[in-house]
Amino acid sequence: MRPDPALHAPVLRARPTIAHLDADAFFAAVEQHQRPSLRGRPVLVGGVGPRSVVATASYEARQHGARSAMPMEQARRLCPPSTIVLVPRFAAYSAFSARIMTALREVTDVVEPVSIDEAFADLTAATGPQTDLDELAHTIRERARELSGLPVSIGLGRSKLVAKLASEAAKPGGVRVIGADEEDAFLLDLPVRALWGVGPVSAARLDGLGVRTVADLRRQPLDTLLMVAGEAGGTNLYRIARGWDDRPLTTVRERKSAGAEHTFDTDLHGRAATAAALDPVIDAALARLGRHAAAARTVVVKVRLASFTTLTRSVTLPRPTIEEAALRDAAHRALQLAEVTEPVRLLGVAFHALSEHAQLMLPLGPELPEVAEVAVTPDQADGPGGGEAVPAPPPVTGPVRATAATVAPGLDVETAADGRGWVVRVGDDGRIAVRFETARTGPGYQRWIDPDAEDLTLVEPLGPDGEPLPGATRED
Repeated sequence: MRPDPALHAPVLRARPTIAHLDADAFFAAVEQHQRPSLRGRPVLVGGVGPRSVVATASYEARQHGARSAMPMEQARRLCPPSTIVLVPRFAAYSAFSARIMTALREVTDVVEPVSIDEAFADLTAATGPQTDLDELAHTIRERARELSGLPVSIGLGRSKLVAKLASEAAKPGGVRVIGADEEDAFLLDLPVRALWGVGPVSAARLDGLGVRTVADLRRQPLDTLLMVAGEAGGTNLYRIARGWDDRPLTTVRERKSAGAEHTFDTDLHGRAATAAALDPVIDAALARLGRHAAAARTVVVKVRLASFTTLTRSVTLPRPTIEEAALRDAAHRALQLAEVTEPVRLLGVAFHALSEHAQLMLPLGPELPEVAEVAVTPDQADGPGGGEAVPAPPPVTGPVRATAATVAPGLDVETAADGRGWVVRVGDDGRIAVRFETARTGPGYQRWIDPDAEDLTLVEPLGPDGEPLPGATRED
């Protein structure tokens, strides 16, 4: 019988040469960098509808209790009246992200992006026995700021687990290097919620056992953790409590899904209304699937009820396809499987099992798709995705005249007389408040514009170099 690998420590590298870089309050930091009048002010990036959520809160907003994934209305109540709320500009964020990642890739080829604002890097090839790792981390941090103008935090450890926790401890804008002899002292005092795989549900169960810190977790026998979190979850808790993490870096990340979600301003009542509202969400998901040039085999529909219960249902096709009709039909069949009887506040559609190879879904016979039903999950379940997605504005494919109906706070606009600015707010009378400024100009002036009397144009965002992004759109 093979010994349980959970009970044996893996062999980790001798020196902390795994780096984790995290751009601090990334979306808000980009906005404050490009809009000088926002520096030092609370900024919330997210949706502007009555049920929107915060995508990113600036550090000034966090001082008042605002945080990511919080309902926007709650965050606005917590923050002072001077707080600015902006919609996301994903084209700008992607351009800044590329600059930040360059700071890592100038040092090593082994870079694993985790998301748009964070990445791991293996610094082994760039170091020798005498390399000062703290100095190297500071060099990378300063290079990222030089290239992007944004602050980043960097953590170094012997594992991904410790490196990520170290970068979190280094925020904002700092560096933390955790060597082998420091790992226990660093880990044991951390709250158990700081560890990967410990979400609100797991944390509540552990709290019932008196487990609140990593030190508390480490004292628990494996059998107890297996009862609390199941075989895979309990084994993971046992390992990470000891800093055991030998996962390698993955430099090629395979896209696993593409999709879209929409939160409705008012609840949907009845299956007919819900089915009709699903089509625009399918359209947005198909657009994202098309941009990734992928075919999909599994279609997942998410339904969040007014009670905040979330249902997910999926339909798996016989083979990957790019046919819109087949994917749309699968989404509607997945919605039917949910058997919705309560009011609906959110609908989502995601395409999974992506492939570069597609086959036409020809009616060759009675081959039926597989249908998978996923159990009802409470909105407070562990892991990402519990918050509501921020709906992206429609894409811009050329010059678009700005009106009260086509703009939102934060979007880039321009007039012939004033030059480039950004939308601050839209008045009830249809006039638009615009502040004319860029990172190069310094804080600018604000004035109200009547789009019926004066030409105001939506324009593409600027990149880190202050130049317009070629072919940029207002959707990621």
